[in-house]
Amino acid sequence: MCALDNRQSGPGTSLLAEPGPPRRRRRVLRRLLVVALAGGVAAGGTLLLWPHEPHRAAAPRPAAGPRAFSGARAAAVQAAVLDGLPAALPDLTSLIGARELRVRERPKDAAAWAVLGAAYVARIGRTGGTADYPKAERALRTSLQVAAKGNAEALGGLAALANARRDFAEARRFGEEALKAAPKRWSTYPVLIDACNGLGDYKAARSALDKLMGLKVGAAVKPAVRARASAVYRDRGWREDAVAQVTDAAAAARTPAEQAAYLTQAGQLAWERGDREDALRHFGAAVRLDGDQATARAGQGRALAALGRTREALAAYREALAHRPTPQVTLELAELYESLGMDRQAHTQYGLMRTQVEKELAAGVDDDLLIGQYEADHGDPEEGVQRLTAEWERQPGIEVADALGWALHRAGDDQEALRYASIATDSTKGGGVRSALYAFHRGMVERELGEDAPARRHLQDALRLNPFFSPLQAPVARSALAALGEQPPEEPLPG
Repeated sequence: MCALDNRQSGPGTSLLAEPGPPRRRRRVLRRLLVVALAGGVAAGGTLLLWPHEPHRAAAPRPAAGPRAFSGARAAAVQAAVLDGLPAALPDLTSLIGARELRVRERPKDAAAWAVLGAAYVARIGRTGGTADYPKAERALRTSLQVAAKGNAEALGGLAALANARRDFAEARRFGEEALKAAPKRWSTYPVLIDACNGLGDYKAARSALDKLMGLKVGAAVKPAVRARASAVYRDRGWREDAVAQVTDAAAAARTPAEQAAYLTQAGQLAWERGDREDALRHFGAAVRLDGDQATARAGQGRALAALGRTREALAAYREALAHRPTPQVTLELAELYESLGMDRQAHTQYGLMRTQVEKELAAGVDDDLLIGQYEADHGDPEEGVQRLTAEWERQPGIEVADALGWALHRAGDDQEALRYASIATDSTKGGGVRSALYAFHRGMVERELGEDAPARRHLQDALRLNPFFSPLQAPVARSALAALGEQPPEEPLPG
């Protein structure tokens, strides 16, 4: 029996009482629905009509209505959406309204359908709204039904949608088809890089980045290319290069929404190296530029909690969830509540997370990684192992390797756990990301196996990389390191 038990308290029940339908079956059902709905438009018959949804307060409709959204501004937002550039949420709402009207009037306008689908995908990234997943798929597939040949915009949109659903194999397939249709279309490369990373094919991701960097692109998209390079460099463990690229991207960004997105990315890099103050500065600047930047608001919550400013942290998390209610951020907030001994509030958030996951599953999102992570720490580790093993077989990325290794450890299979923890942390095996959480997981597995020297080294690495990496697990790392006979690094005083 381990002297220091790192098993977290929690609800003690599985996140989902019954596993969802097999992913392949969900995909087939979704496609059948799409084909049935889109076929009528391709034949010049039934129009696609959606119920008009009230928008959340964070995304007000333009007062003059969708017809007023035209001219240079509309063209700029449309170009940004097709290029995968960050766009302001009110602009996305206006563009969607205008393009919904357009396709009702001209149901055989393939370009309008492609723009509409891409705008829905972009809005998913801003709001997390599950209702936009099927809308995006209907619009993009209808575009292909109307004009299949050379329709790189619709194919690229389907690739981005598949990435949003964590269906990386599908994203790669659509991305490669989009490149065949338009080899010089730069915006296909970022979605292809994301797909390759999700599948654990880092060589292909680097190759795609090299090709992207070799393209001649206009000044308007150079910041986005730099931001994409930053993300790849971060995944390789090249922190300084990643910071330089995203800093240049933020300085050269042409719109507040775009600059806010890159400042958020810079803030995340600062957070990962444990610089709470720098992270908070970046996140704050992003929110001032774009109040709908929910990822930055969640980052503020993370940094404020690490600084001991708990009340402000909780408020920031609540603001983030008001703008984009996703299960990942809800889980973070729940764990913060749990670390503060606020069990009733934590339980409420865990229940809310379950509801959010169920909605995402119904929208075709692959949430097995998140479910597995939850089960490992708060529910049924065996269920976590089962889900994450299947996820690893489908999509063997570094994040899945880390999660599976941790679930195996929590389920008591530390020898097998070490194999996956090594993949996640050893650059020679694919794991180039410098992650405090990954190092902590590996150190705890090694400690359980009696490998004290490597355990000590990896626990020290975790606390050196980011002493505040988790409100629940960072204290466990300190206690485990002290139990190994090594004085843990002194935690900086709050503020």
